[in-house]
Amino acid sequence: MATNITGTGDDYAQGYETGRSGWLFFAGTVLGLAGLMRIIDAIWAFRYNGQIPDNLQDGVLGDSLTGYGWTWLIVGIILVVSSFLILSRSQIARWVGYIAAVILGLSAMTWMPYYPVWSLTYVGIAVLTFYALARYGGREQLA
Repeated sequence: MATNITGTGDDYAQGYETGRSGWLFFAGTVLGLAGLMRIIDAIWAFRYNGQIPDNLQDGVLGDSLTGYGWTWLIVGIILVVSSFLILSRSQIARWVGYIAAVILGLSAMTWMPYYPVWSLTYVGIAVLTFYALARYGGREQLA
């Protein structure tokens, strides 16, 4: 008896759908968690009453922690909203997700001089999120 090693087109389509939903779940989850982390950063910046830490004196957004707080709050809200849109499979979510992934990567780069390993990790995750949306975030194929 010979077995069919290649499989059928239906097997491929089912694997594609499984991979698609996994990558989209990854993208939505990553953007949501990153958004929550940015919101926590914003809360810290708003509530911090002490001297500005030495390593933030020459930061990208100046020496005002309130500026950082507002920036991280806006970025966090954008990331969380895009996460909900992606997980609900809205077509506009793909485009909002692209913007959110770029914002995630760029906001991580602002911390590069201070936390290079974490910044590169965030940038890598942003690239994977962008890939997930570019590869699997399009309209569903009509079969």
